[in-house]
Amino acid sequence: MKILSAAQLKAVDAYTIEHEPVSSTNLMERASRAVADKIRARWAVNVPVKIFAGPGNNGGDALAIARMLGESQYHVNVYLFNTSEELSPDCQINKQRLIDFLTVKNSTIGTKSVELVEITSQFTPPKLEKDDLVIDGLFGTGLSRPLNGGYASVVKYINASPATVVSIDVPSGLMCEDNTYNVMNHIIKADVTYTIQYPKLAFFFPENEQYVGQWEVLDIGISDPCNEETQTPYFLTEQNEIRAMLKTRSKFAHKGSMGHALLIAGKKGMAGAAVLSAKACMRGGVGKLTVRTPECNVPILQTTVPEAVLNVDVDPNCFSQSFDTTDYDAMAIGPGIGTSSYTVQAFIEQVSLSKCPAVIDADALNILGSHRGWISQMPRRSILTPHKKELFGLISTTRNSYEELERTRELAVRQHIYILIKGAYSAIVTPEGNVFFNNTGNPGMATAGAGDVLTGLVLALLAQSYVPEAALRLGVYLHGLAGDLAAEDLCCESLIASDLVDYIPKAFRALHGE
Repeated sequence: MKILSAAQLKAVDAYTIEHEPVSSTNLMERASRAVADKIRARWAVNVPVKIFAGPGNNGGDALAIARMLGESQYHVNVYLFNTSEELSPDCQINKQRLIDFLTVKNSTIGTKSVELVEITSQFTPPKLEKDDLVIDGLFGTGLSRPLNGGYASVVKYINASPATVVSIDVPSGLMCEDNTYNVMNHIIKADVTYTIQYPKLAFFFPENEQYVGQWEVLDIGISDPCNEETQTPYFLTEQNEIRAMLKTRSKFAHKGSMGHALLIAGKKGMAGAAVLSAKACMRGGVGKLTVRTPECNVPILQTTVPEAVLNVDVDPNCFSQSFDTTDYDAMAIGPGIGTSSYTVQAFIEQVSLSKCPAVIDADALNILGSHRGWISQMPRRSILTPHKKELFGLISTTRNSYEELERTRELAVRQHIYILIKGAYSAIVTPEGNVFFNNTGNPGMATAGAGDVLTGLVLALLAQSYVPEAALRLGVYLHGLAGDLAAEDLCCESLIASDLVDYIPKAFRALHGE
């Protein structure tokens, strides 16, 4: 699923209107009907509804939704803000449709289920109660500057209320992409956002969660030339894409044909990182796994991961010496290796000399953060999997997630590497500058060792000859799916990293459709 900019969204609407063909008013009716259907399905008819409509097309949506809810006998109070006395054409049409509806309804059954108040100057706000449902239709994707004045006051009033808030398309005041220069306390804090046809880039940034709330994309059948023609670097991964990436094993497969992976992991006191990565790698389907680790970890690994072959470092306590990787199909380095001076030198020698695809994680990223010039020595198309702190070591701290993403894209393109920004909606950034947001995973995965599991899983896929982009996208999706399946059975609070390993087989089965 593509994630389009505000300008592209406008162009797609125009294309639909011209080529479907459909009038802009009927397209608005289609979008409003989709939102109204969601509201009717979720909130009972006895819930008081208060709609705040702006003068543009988002306000037109809101007026149409008011009419539709009125048809279903909801009691709706509508506040239409028309302070400049210049509604958009479609907003004006929907205002008249609502007035006509009220005229007919009141004359036939003599009841006022919908009340319309048009504000042209002073506004006396209604009292908003805990049981009220507020529908925010003030401003949509066309907003290009922060809200101020009276509209900012209305936003603050709604945000201070105990009412449940639903936003149409985007919370009013939120820019679709970059909110660096926005006034953040002038943005509606929605509990639910029903967005039309496409997700918005701002929805994927953690600082915007408080404004967007839960969000859902509503498909209204907009004609999309952008399947081929409209270019965007931003995408939301869907299951059918991932399922298509998954290879089918040959009946004649054997351990030699399923890849030989090398994992460099663990120092004294950090054997657990090596264990988690190694187990995940084996569960990821690799044919053979060799773990390079110091002598102190040998008894633990041989007991917990007997399937792995051990390559023991000359130093008893840490990774201290690079070695030949000719016999391996893929390498991962970093989980629990530490940052001692011996390890730092061994790391740069190892990645500089290695020819196989590489995953660079954890302490290996901390080393890179302390020696930024070394990133140019990473093999082309290497995979880096930082969490936030590790990422800041590579790109420095940023003002917000939008700037963070753009800097990461610049680094990935400049160095020809893949960078995974881990978190909710983990973002996979490619050497081409594309970004694939992942939609599996849950807050229960915010636990020590979860990243080590992901490293092992991606390593397994790389060793099985998946190209780096497919290995990373598939690995991140399976990792999150394993977490989702584990959370269903165990609950988020009790999730630990080893649970993710245990649920990798179930994730594969789910992806196979079993």
